[in-house]
Amino acid sequence: MTYSGYLIDLDGTIYKGKERIPAGERFVAQLQERKIPHLFVTNNTTRTPKEVQNMLVENFDIQTPLDTIYTASLATVDYMNDIGREKTVYVIGEHGLKSAIAAAGYVEDSENPAYVVVGLDWNVDYEKLSTATLAIEKGAVFIGTNPDLNIPTERGLLPGAGSLLALLEAATRVQPHIVGKPQAYIMNKALSHLGTKLEETIMVGDNYLTDIRAGIDNGFPTLLVLTGFTKEEVATLPIAPTHILKSLDEWSFDEN
Repeated sequence: MTYSGYLIDLDGTIYKGKERIPAGERFVAQLQERKIPHLFVTNNTTRTPKEVQNMLVENFDIQTPLDTIYTASLATVDYMNDIGREKTVYVIGEHGLKSAIAAAGYVEDSENPAYVVVGLDWNVDYEKLSTATLAIEKGAVFIGTNPDLNIPTERGLLPGAGSLLALLEAATRVQPHIVGKPQAYIMNKALSHLGTKLEETIMVGDNYLTDIRAGIDNGFPTLLVLTGFTKEEVATLPIAPTHILKSLDEWSFDEN
């Protein structure tokens, strides 16, 4: 079939860290040339959407409108707005997350916030974790931006937001409400932003556990590209993606 909309992961799919993936760049160019609705959906909360936009231009020569970038930070704000409690929050996270929350009118409160939001924080310490623990124990809604346990870096695998969530869950015995991929919330919001039908919208990514399960678990067709995944692992996948490609250059926009 021909898909009318695309939800696309960024890191590992369109680029890999600081490395270019030329096939990813050509894939985006084809979407733009054909005027196919698409949205970049990322669990990364360290950058603002504007910073993501600038990074795509400066590092990968990809020019894309700001409204084609939907981060887990924006999804977290949407989630808090949907809950509708008092606009007070304690945030563990980087400026990409904090700025999105502040821009939506939420006020920082470390004593008795309505929400505790936890994302990746390069400078997390015992005091921050203690403050979050106490607030959750007092009844704050415990929200996690994304479940990624690790972040791949040049140094190796480092703790991700999911590792911080696991620590706080152990300390409070409260399960977090997780917003990012592969959870339904970010996918439903992304689809709403795109305005296409679910069965005609494909989720494209390199990470089976986040990108592809986000599609499979929520009823989307899926395209796994093996830029961050080995062929050997494909044979052991519990549920196969709709499509598997070595490179996005192999994709046909006209019929699949």
